[in-house]
Amino acid sequence: MPSYTIGLRTKLALVSLCLLALPWVGYVYVREMELVLLEGLEQTLVGTARAVATALHERPLLLRLPVEDDNALRRQAEEELRQLAITRQGDARGETPRPAPEVAQNNAPDADQGTVGLPSATAGGDMEQSEEILAILRGLGRSSSRIWVVNRNYRVLALSGSLKPTRNAPDSPIEGMEWLSRRVLRPLLTHLIRTPHDDFDDAISDDILATGKEIENALQGAPGVRWRNTPDGLASVISATHPIWSENEVVGAVVVEETTNPILSLRTRATERLLILTLIVFALGAAIILWFATRLSNRIRRLRDEAESAVDAEGRIRHLVSGSGARDEIGDLSRSFSTVLDKLGQYNAYLQNMASRLSHEFRTPIAVVRSSLENLKLQSLPEDSRVYIERADQGVTRLNTILTRMSEATRLEQSLSSVERERFDLSQVIGGCVTGYRHAYPRNRFDLKLPGAPVTVTGAPDLAAQMLDKLIENAVDFSPADAAIELSLRTEGAEAVLRVTNEGPLLPAELRGRLFDSMISLRKEGPTKGPHLGLGLHIVRLIADFHGGSAAADNRTDGSGAEFTVRMPLA
Repeated sequence: MPSYTIGLRTKLALVSLCLLALPWVGYVYVREMELVLLEGLEQTLVGTARAVATALHERPLLLRLPVEDDNALRRQAEEELRQLAITRQGDARGETPRPAPEVAQNNAPDADQGTVGLPSATAGGDMEQSEEILAILRGLGRSSSRIWVVNRNYRVLALSGSLKPTRNAPDSPIEGMEWLSRRVLRPLLTHLIRTPHDDFDDAISDDILATGKEIENALQGAPGVRWRNTPDGLASVISATHPIWSENEVVGAVVVEETTNPILSLRTRATERLLILTLIVFALGAAIILWFATRLSNRIRRLRDEAESAVDAEGRIRHLVSGSGARDEIGDLSRSFSTVLDKLGQYNAYLQNMASRLSHEFRTPIAVVRSSLENLKLQSLPEDSRVYIERADQGVTRLNTILTRMSEATRLEQSLSSVERERFDLSQVIGGCVTGYRHAYPRNRFDLKLPGAPVTVTGAPDLAAQMLDKLIENAVDFSPADAAIELSLRTEGAEAVLRVTNEGPLLPAELRGRLFDSMISLRKEGPTKGPHLGLGLHIVRLIADFHGGSAAADNRTDGSGAEFTVRMPLA
């Protein structure tokens, strides 16, 4: 019987792993949506920069245009921008605003004298102009964006907003799926995808004007977009620039900045929910597949057990497979098994009854032939004719012996169902039989070993004696003259063990497990021996099965002959 290393449930479980492709497809979809959202964010920032620049177009009074060295302008503007960002950051957090940087507090002449500085209260109408720019920025800005305006000489005129999200309400308690997402899945996702951080450093780099090519391009009249990281590298910033025009001349630029954290947060939450739903669906799917596979396995295993138990060791049909009423392939298979076994049972019964039918049909013509031969013997015939008559008589005798032996096993099988069982001492039966064997087979010696106490079994004493007759007949046929045939009976646990050993040829390995089957014989027919159909040991097994025991054959440990063992349960 082949060994199965992978069962049906395991195969279905492996097939269910294909469902893992679903979360991968979902993750790819989330990534594509992230790219679309990032592209949309770029377009939004560009649109915001364009709107702010449009609001400042053709308003040169709002933009002071000093004339000074570009490098000095850049350095001073970067310092102003950094200080102003720090001040705005403190305002956004609710802290006490720090005083404006010193360079922003100096009294500044008007723009025609070329002085660079932030608008201040001492600068005449400059503060009003800066407040007007701030009003425009606040009206067109976004809650999570930062907007600042520079003129063409890199003077920072206004800055509004913050890159960090504002928190006006306390965090709600974490419950249910959100708790699972934050406490369990998010640490795992940290190793797979980049998660946003709210505590990033949103300070403006000191050299942002020096390295920001998009600002320089905007001041030359070309809008642009730039990706950069925060100083601590915990967040990515997208900045969009747009030039401010006045009379076909670029007079400044608008810079709109925003981090990708909101989109990354959406992606993280979508991935977490996707993973949670995937785990739930996969667990339910695996449970359903496991239940279905278990049900199929149990049905197939039950069908296998019924099919194996329907036929006994001799190939006879014991019972039919109960056909399933299920309208599926397994139900069809069980009904087919039941039909096939029914037909085999009918054919088996036909074969079992054939011996008795042949015996009954042949005995009448055999009797006619025998009586005719006997009448011929009474006639005066030539001497050479009498030789043929003797040969015909011997053939009829052998044919009658064959029919007798063919029907013996059949009659025994039919009679076992009606034999009454009783308790008897097996050692007493064996002792009486051996006494008769010593007279029947004087050429052989019989060595008998019996226990001192009775060995009581349940069955039929005459059948036990018939079983022992077949074993002794087999041992006598194969043992040499004057060789000892050993018989022993003892108890082992709850069993009575009978052993019969004899010297002689060894049992062939290819027939050792089939010696008790019908029509299996190792005897060779000769002129002085009758026909052997291999039914003797078959009868031994039938009687052993009737007593609830078993029969086995093996070679002797010293290699000098064969050994037959019969086990019966004690009463």
